[in-house]
Amino acid sequence: MSTGLEVVAAGPQALVTDRGRPGNAHLGVPPSGALDRPALDLANRLVGNPVDAAGLELLGGGLRVRARGARVVAVTGAPVPVLVNGRPATAHAALRVPDGALLEIGRPVGGLRVYLAVAGGLELPAALGSRSTDLLSGLGPDPVSDGDTLPVGRWSGPVPVSGPVPVSVPAVPVRLRVRLGPRDDWFSDPRAALTRPEWTVSPTGNRIGIRLDGPPPPRHPDTDARELPSEAMVTGAVQAPPDGPPVVFLADHPTTGGYPVLAVVETADLPLLAQAPPGSAVRFTVLP
Repeated sequence: MSTGLEVVAAGPQALVTDRGRPGNAHLGVPPSGALDRPALDLANRLVGNPVDAAGLELLGGGLRVRARGARVVAVTGAPVPVLVNGRPATAHAALRVPDGALLEIGRPVGGLRVYLAVAGGLELPAALGSRSTDLLSGLGPDPVSDGDTLPVGRWSGPVPVSGPVPVSVPAVPVRLRVRLGPRDDWFSDPRAALTRPEWTVSPTGNRIGIRLDGPPPPRHPDTDARELPSEAMVTGAVQAPPDGPPVVFLADHPTTGGYPVLAVVETADLPLLAQAPPGSAVRFTVLP
């Protein structure tokens, strides 16, 4: 019999994730990795894994897996109901799942993305040093599907002792700190263009980027009809198309782009945006 986690139902989107593969932009490869890294790191700490262990990122929850071999798991990120063989269990804590038991992760009651770590980590083939699924380049494992069996690495324990742990529910509105540039001079009043509106998270976003519904940032008259040669892009870049609202690039973003970048979101604030459901209000604060 196979050992690991047998996927009974994958839910809306279940992806293998870890800390990603940064440092490969020169190859055209995005950094990828968990969008809410603190939540994945927490899950790994709760079960005693190293920080680079692979787990699952669940968009909208909805995962059901059967343990093949007794397992210790942790569910973090957005708060969700958790069941083991139909009985309520605890999220944001180490949880023992007996051999053959069904682990069910429900829909988030706040936030958007849920993380599952299993003691020993998911042992899938790595690409460029990471097991993360990259939706843009196609590197890493395929998205998890019903019927898959996810292999789990060796683990000797023990489960670490932990106190209260954080839950990934962003405040409303989501407040993002940014630094202007490098192409803020392409806009007539870049600070006002970002800070005056209350933006809304569009339902069309994904791991590549989040589109914010709101007024397009007005171009400077000298650049209104100009085109920008393709240039390097970083995670958190706030890219402004000519006639539309901005897009904030996330972990699976393209490494180059041809629209001007108005600002860059602070790295520490990106998990807040990753946890913001469509329709969430967003406000920007410009740092000195």
